[in-house]
Amino acid sequence: MHRLFPRHFACFLLSLSTVYALAQSQQIPQASLPDSPDVVYMQTSAINSGDTRGYATSKESSSNESAWNDSGAIQQTNQTNTPSSTSTPASPDNEQIHQTKRILGIIPNFRAVSANQVLPPQSAKEKFLTATEDSFDYSAVLLPVVLAGYSMATDATPEFHQGVAGYGRYLWHTAADQSIENYAVEFIVPAATHEDIRYYTMGKGGFLKRAGYALSRAVVTRTDSGGESFNFAEVVGAGAAAGISDLYYPPRTRTFGNTTQKWGVNVGIDAATFVCKEFWPDINHALFHSKY
Repeated sequence: MHRLFPRHFACFLLSLSTVYALAQSQQIPQASLPDSPDVVYMQTSAINSGDTRGYATSKESSSNESAWNDSGAIQQTNQTNTPSSTSTPASPDNEQIHQTKRILGIIPNFRAVSANQVLPPQSAKEKFLTATEDSFDYSAVLLPVVLAGYSMATDATPEFHQGVAGYGRYLWHTAADQSIENYAVEFIVPAATHEDIRYYTMGKGGFLKRAGYALSRAVVTRTDSGGESFNFAEVVGAGAAAGISDLYYPPRTRTFGNTTQKWGVNVGIDAATFVCKEFWPDINHALFHSKY
């Protein structure tokens, strides 16, 4: 598992930027119509009803409203063209795109907060429940399954051997790694340091700006009081989880070098998930039409 970075992380960012560019290309602004539907409807109704009292027929006279008085004479009233407060079209730039509880309807996205959304601080109990959801959700097995397969393919721990039994050893070790890190990063450390474990989406700006913001959340986070702080929950929690994992891995792997590598991989994977969370609303809206 410790051989995943940095080459694979660079490939991940390249793939994500390609998908994001494709999603952006799908967001084509709708062309504005020359006439308001209300104007066309009123003009058509006047013609069909035989009302020959007339209406504006040129752009120069569009600022004047023809009104009939009681004697049937036309009374010209100058008006300024002010947009109606009830018919203001939604601009694509101002359209709010929300986070969903799951990515692609499967992958947990419980900690993601939509852009500009304001939430009350989390209690210690809520942080515990979030860590539990991330650890024991039905989809929580997906990442350990993938990492266990990769680790066995690269023979990361020869003592586990190969075959079904070997894969089982890789799988339960990887699942234990994930659960311990979840509780350390999302509950134990942030409950003590009063940090907000949720990911607050930026939602605006170019790809590099938003990707840089997402990656920075691995070392910078919000506090329960709404300020910013060094992300002790992520850095210290991931390091503690890496150290605890030495207790159930073979003695040969219990070295400072291997522990720091696992520490780095833990933080790197979390940083990659932050990037996914940042761009998921855009991808979901553009490619899947907010299906998920």
